[in-house]
Amino acid sequence: MRIDQYLWCIRVYKSRSLATKACKKGWVRINDQVVKSSREVIPTDAVSVKKEQIWMTLTVLDLPKSRVGAKLVGLYRMDTTPANAHEVNEMQKLAATALRDRGTGRPTKKDRRDIEDLSAPEEDAEE
Repeated sequence: MRIDQYLWCIRVYKSRSLATKACKKGWVRINDQVVKSSREVIPTDAVSVKKEQIWMTLTVLDLPKSRVGAKLVGLYRMDTTPANAHEVNEMQKLAATALRDRGTGRPTKKDRRDIEDLSAPEEDAEE
């Protein structure tokens, strides 16, 4: 089975074309070698996939006939990704949301002037 088809079947990517693009970008490796999307995958291969800024490490257990349900994915792969990789990803998500409220966008010109007024030193207070 092709690696792009396998990654689609075990629900790593939503579509096979996304899996193919990941292979072209070098985000998919089999046994620490960057592979093309046409590379055949066999059981016991170690597959590394970069998704959401972390490298997921999967071990191929079996090859599915077609796309499987989310409950059956565990029959075809074993996730050997280190736990700290997921923790780092969660911390990055929390840090990004703390910077500003979602949907506020960039400040308007009036907002910027108000911010500058708050951060500028008081010249009148010195005189």
